[in-house]
Amino acid sequence: MSVALGIILFFFGTIIGSFLNVVIYRFHSGKSLGGRSMCFSCSKTLEWHELVPLASFLVQRGKCRGCKSVISIQYPLVEATTGVMFVFLAFKLLPVLFYSQGLFLSAVVWYTYFWCLLLVIAVYDIRHTIIPDSLVWFANLLAFGALFAFVNFHFVPHIPSIEAIASGPLLALPFWALWYGSKGRWMGLGDAKLMLGLGWLLGLSAGLAGMVIAFWTGAIISIILLSLRNKRYTMKSEVPFGPFLVLGGFIVFILGINFLSLSTLFM
Repeated sequence: MSVALGIILFFFGTIIGSFLNVVIYRFHSGKSLGGRSMCFSCSKTLEWHELVPLASFLVQRGKCRGCKSVISIQYPLVEATTGVMFVFLAFKLLPVLFYSQGLFLSAVVWYTYFWCLLLVIAVYDIRHTIIPDSLVWFANLLAFGALFAFVNFHFVPHIPSIEAIASGPLLALPFWALWYGSKGRWMGLGDAKLMLGLGWLLGLSAGLAGMVIAFWTGAIISIILLSLRNKRYTMKSEVPFGPFLVLGGFIVFILGINFLSLSTLFM
């Protein structure tokens, strides 16, 4: 992939990321996803030059031009993350382009839509410590459909194996058990629903690797938060696990890691 194409994909991804921010902020808020963007503090309608992904935040130094209120760091972070995600997904799916432009386009649309949806779920979980049922079940539907539609990212309608179909429920089962056994104190039920779709998309071995990475990163971030001097986070603080599952799943999806290859790193 050329540098120029990577830059174009990144920029296009930031535009999509800007829309994802709208979805995250307005979902279940009673506000329509359409309409003009405005400042949440002073209700000033934003002009086009205030909506350029990343650039507007930097030029305005993270503040509203009208009331000077601080703009959430979530905006540039989601935009940049989506841009990077677009580049990695295009690189991952690029081999399909050598077979057919149509197959490449179908794979890019399908998998990009899925991971954008999971990014919305992850950020929403961070903000509200809950995974919306409507979003996670739609993501699960996409992942389940991919079982019947794709083979090695090529669009090949087929009947998946029993192992492929069972991978989702098997990987979701431990999270359901933690939720059920602790009555929701250790793990939310939304994490089990999220792992169901990731299991269908990644398969059993890669899904296990994604779980391991999620627990590793979750433990590291939790230790860092507990070490902060402002004491905002304590041992009783609720840290959403959904974002770590999404991160772990994306890493193994892009790098092609499975549980066996992950375990060999420590042998």
